[in-house]
Amino acid sequence: MDAAFTAEQDEIRRTLREILGKRCGPDEVKAAVRTADGYDRELWQQLSRQLGLPGIAVAEEYGGVGCGPADLALACEETGRALLPSPLLATAALCAPLIAALGTDAQCSALLPPLASGGLTAALAVPGPALATALALTGEDAAGQWSGGGRAGGVQARADADADAAGGGWRLYGEAAQVLDGHSAPLLLVAAHTGGFARSRTLLFLVREDAPGLVRSRQTVLDETRPQARIQLRDVPAELLGDPAAQAQEADVLGALAATGRTASAVLAAEAVGAAGQALARTVEYVRQREQFGRAIGSFQAVKHRLADLYVQVQAARSAAYYAAWDPDQGGLALAQALEALRMTAGEAIQLHGGIGFTWEHDAHLYFKRAASDELLFGPVHRLRAHAADRAGLFGPAPAPAPTSALTPTTAEGASSAQEKVTV
Repeated sequence: MDAAFTAEQDEIRRTLREILGKRCGPDEVKAAVRTADGYDRELWQQLSRQLGLPGIAVAEEYGGVGCGPADLALACEETGRALLPSPLLATAALCAPLIAALGTDAQCSALLPPLASGGLTAALAVPGPALATALALTGEDAAGQWSGGGRAGGVQARADADADAAGGGWRLYGEAAQVLDGHSAPLLLVAAHTGGFARSRTLLFLVREDAPGLVRSRQTVLDETRPQARIQLRDVPAELLGDPAAQAQEADVLGALAATGRTASAVLAAEAVGAAGQALARTVEYVRQREQFGRAIGSFQAVKHRLADLYVQVQAARSAAYYAAWDPDQGGLALAQALEALRMTAGEAIQLHGGIGFTWEHDAHLYFKRAASDELLFGPVHRLRAHAADRAGLFGPAPAPAPTSALTPTTAEGASSAQEKVTV
């Protein structure tokens, strides 16, 4: 296996780091998240036009770049370094793969090109705090009970008597909280329960921003760089994603969600590694300059030991993230390793910055909030590891394989990096 980056991958990383270095400093991040959209639209359009960022993993026939999950993960490592607030994760890592896997030819042709160009953004809405469960990151719910389970709660879907072959005539009612970028995305991909108790199944539906009965409200969240919304559906008209005849069983939907979760976990792991690496670099720079007792605090042995431990943990997480980018089936373990590395690095960054590090205005808290928010949304770490152990049959017979779908992660070249060692 050739573990080196390709010339194209190196160029994407270099260009992206250069743009974000100029346009996405800590002050710019704080200003962008306080806008109505929660991100800098001008910067998003620049990244879309110049790099094709949202279309990296979209097929060329639909206007994308045609690369694989590995390229998207490498790009997200750079966005993680800058804590870029953008709809990239929700649009490119969650919604686009589901539309490509389950959508009809007409739906793919209509939706994927604008998603790939950045002209359209999308958000995945699942009921309750169930995103990690829906994506099969922390467990597999073969019955899809997280969507509503045929009882009150969640999001329920019913077909009108005049539902046609095009998938029209569906109505959604219910609520979904913690929807990433749900307040600003013109297109919502809603997971809803239908069929009642006897024929219980989970399906995906397309909802437009101007649909009557749709109420969206932005939530106050810990990490403002990950804006979230509460979606209320009050008898909202919706379009079924995919061919109604092929959706008789929900195996395709659950399988596509699980496959998307594997790819998304690799992307999230790379993003967390980028954030952890940058938090460590900022801390190293600070301890070189901050003096105590007439010498830089980085010269004290205790500080050196703490930074060395962080360096080893970040490098281990980076190796796991790169391997997961090559083999998304390992994404769960890589995500657990990366989230743990980010949490520990951000926490130590606050400690080593001393009194200034404990103020909310300091940049170290941006990384700390990202670490806490990601673990709440996609973890926790111990459940990610437990699910990976169950899938591998580490402590007993492995469970039956998850339902397969048309969504098959593209195998891409693995990658490794030689980062400069931390010296203080």
